[in-house]
This record gives sequence, structure tokens and C-alpha cells, in this order.
Amino acid sequence: MNNERAKILIVDDDAMNRTVLSDLLCDEYDIIEAKDGDEALQILENKAKEITLVLLDMVMPGRDGIEVLRIMNEKEWIKGTPVVMISAETSCSQVSKAFSLGVTDFIYRPFDQMVVQHRVRNTIGLYVKQMQLSELVTNKIYERTRNSDMLISILSHIVEFRNGESGLHVLHINKITDILLRALLKRTNKYNIKEDEISTIATASSMHDIGKISIPSEILNKPGRLTPDEFEIMKQHSMNGARMLEGMSFFKNEPLMKYAYDICRWHHERWDGRGYPDGLKENEIPISAQVVSIADVYDALTSERCYKKAFSHEKAIEMIHNNECGVFNPLLLECLNDVADRLPSEMNVDPLSKLNDADFAKLARFYFENDEEDSDSTIFQKYTNEHKKSQFYAAFQKGIVFEYTYEPSVLKLTPKSAKLIGFPKTMVDPEKKNEFWDIFGRDKWEEFTKLLHDPQLNNDSFEFDTAITVKGEKKPCKIRVQQNWNRLDPEYPQLISIYGCIELCS
Repeated sequence: MNNERAKILIVDDDAMNRTVLSDLLCDEYDIIEAKDGDEALQILENKAKEITLVLLDMVMPGRDGIEVLRIMNEKEWIKGTPVVMISAETSCSQVSKAFSLGVTDFIYRPFDQMVVQHRVRNTIGLYVKQMQLSELVTNKIYERTRNSDMLISILSHIVEFRNGESGLHVLHINKITDILLRALLKRTNKYNIKEDEISTIATASSMHDIGKISIPSEILNKPGRLTPDEFEIMKQHSMNGARMLEGMSFFKNEPLMKYAYDICRWHHERWDGRGYPDGLKENEIPISAQVVSIADVYDALTSERCYKKAFSHEKAIEMIHNNECGVFNPLLLECLNDVADRLPSEMNVDPLSKLNDADFAKLARFYFENDEEDSDSTIFQKYTNEHKKSQFYAAFQKGIVFEYTYEPSVLKLTPKSAKLIGFPKTMVDPEKKNEFWDIFGRDKWEEFTKLLHDPQLNNDSFEFDTAITVKGEKKPCKIRVQQNWNRLDPEYPQLISIYGCIELCS
């Protein structure tokens, strides 16, 4: 188990404030101090990945807290290092500016020991772990299964689960890509591919169709020919997959992710420029995507699908050379000839390498519940809680979805919800604004807020019937609410935030 303590960077030009905060937190955390914005940025430049949380004074001489936040955004430190702002400032404009730059929470002077300790503990325990969950899981899978059959098997299982293709398709693409790249290296060095990169490209090929999870199943698994409109939707999978990978910012500079992006986006381009999504031609198409394109077509031709029977190996090679399934790099067609005799035997994959549902579930439990790292089970619980929240949102996605946090008071809406009622996506101190009362009214607000602050409510959730005004028309609605309590002190639970949905009644 990793016993290293979390590190907190305290940034404040007042030495007394730094001392007070350090005394409040040093029993649980390692403290680093900075006397101004410049020193804080220098520390972050060298130790951003080591720092768990930044306590940042808003008003300082020289670079103030807002300027430090801007630079933390430019350097992308804010993504992995949450910031709690220290302030005596209650101006809505300043608070709004801080939130827009990624601040997680505020603590106000004079400091209250319980508030400081609880907010720091909550931020580290919830925000940081939730933000880094994707990195944690991906790290475990990435490090334990890099360039291994297990990673390929997992991905093939996902493809088989979502798509009508055989789960062996992904395994075959991996193998054919490896074989063709080695044949290409024997013929030329013009593509600047080194032998030690082949296995990385072959692994990346496993994600070539990952975007298909975004395609409706009735189109993805349609037994007959797709209509033109359906085909346009199907074509979106290449860009969708590329966007998914692009969103994994923690690994954007990894060679594996770069190759996977190129392959996802461009493996349906054609040598003659008539492919999609970007109409690239010839060697505008990355060589990794060109190779996977041939591998994909060969395996599709020689495999049975819901809409066709399998072609023979010989017929598939003939069709590829005759440009019946696309137009390919002539040099890669020569490489295909070089290895054609090997392909049928190489496609005999050990069926035990394919994971079944039980194997997949065991693997997931192992990653989250392994006793080697007790903290993982805690993180998994936090993930489960966050997943329940996302399920709650999804269940009522047709309504007005919101989240409200306390101290300072902030209302957050989804973009769709904000547009529906004409609110900004983030509103600081909404109860001080006339437009808030124009929508929600004051008549039943006291009854609603009394329910909100009742810690005895079953399952910390409830429904409330009321009415709101949307576009000048008063409409009955049902507000469904889930509460998030700080129960560290069972006798005095503190309501931290609520999230919920306003469902307009028809």
C-alpha cells in the first residue's frame, strides 16, 4: 500500500495566513508554502504532478490568484490539480471568474477550523479521485497489458458485445497489421517506421472501430444493405472513435494513442481520395491507417457476417487487387502478395484468448478490488456513487438538469437546460437575482428548502410538486432531488450540494 501523504500547496502573501492554514492541515498532509503567485507557479512547474491540492489566495501583490489560475489553465495543470480559493472577497463577478477558471471551492477568512479541514478533505477525497479515476483505470490496464494479448482480448470482447462481428475480428486485424508492417519494412524505409514500433501500431489497430459503440444497434447490426441515410450515420464511427481517444488527455502524447487516433479517424480513407471522413488521398493518409484498412477489408471478406457469407482467401485477395472494396497503396498491395500464403494459417487464433463474460467481470473486479492497494476499493466506491449520479441524470434527461452547491451558492445547469430556461450554465448566488425568482417564484420556495435541509429523508432524495415559469408561461412540474451530505459529524450533518431534475408535467 502507498502510504505517501497528500501534498498541499498554500499560496498566500500573508505569512500569518500561511501559518494558520499549515497548522490546521499539517497533521494530515505535507505542506508546501509559496509567498506569491510567481513562487507558486515555479513550484507547480517542477512539482505539479506531486501536488494534490492548491489553496490559493485571490488577492496578492504581483500575480494575483486569478492570474495564477489563468496560467494553470494554459499549462493544463488545473486538470489534475484542483484549486480551493482563499478569499475575503464575496463579489459575484470575482467568484464567477474563479469558477470559470476551474476553482473547485472557496474558503473564507477568518478561517474556521472545521470548515477548512472538511472542505480540504472532501475535495481531496472526492474531486481528485473522481477526476483521476479514468487515469487510474487506464493506467492499470495500460501498464499491465501493454502490447499484450490480454488488451487485445478485452477490446475484442467489447467489439463482440456491441457489434455483430465476431470477437476474433479485432484479433485478426492485430495479426494482419503486424504481418503487413513487417513486409513493408523489408521493401522500403520511406515511411520512417522502426521495427520496435510495429507492435505498438498493431495494438493501436485494435481500437480501429471503437467509435461503433456510438452507432445505433439497429443500423450497426442491420442484416440487409444500409440506406444512404443509414450509411451516413454509420460513417460517423470513424470520427466518433477519434474524438473518444482525443478526449483521453492523460495519454495524448503516448505513441499508442497517436497511432490509435490516426487509425480510428482515417482507416476508411482511400488511395484515390474518395474515402471518408476527410477525403485524404495517397500518402496524405497515415501509413498506419493504410495498413489497417487493408487488414480490415481482408478479414471482413473472409469472415461471415449477418449480411453475407465468407469469401475464400483466394477470392478476397482477388477482390482487393481489383479495387472492389476500396483503392489501396500499390506498394501495400505488393506487400499483401508477399504474405498472402501465410494469412490463412496465421488467422487460427487460440479460442482461449477470447474472454467470456465471467472472465471479463473477474478482470474488472481484480483491477478495483485487488488487496495490494486498499485505496482502490475506496475509489471504486466513489466511482459507484458518481455512477449513480450519472444514472440519475440520464433517467431524466428530458427535463431541466441542475446541480446546486453551497458556500458559495452556485447553480449549474446542463447546456440544454440552460438554453431551455434562458439561464447561464453557471449562476453564482442565484437567489439574489431577479431572473431566478421570475422562473421559480417565491410561493413554495420555503417549503422546498425546508425539505432540502431535512437529513432524515429516506435515501437522501425526494420529489416535490410545484410550478415554474418558462418563456412567460407558468407550468406545473415535479422536482426530483438527490442530496449530498457531509456526515463526518453524525449529529450535525452538513448539506454540501444537491443535484436533480425539473420534470415539466404535460
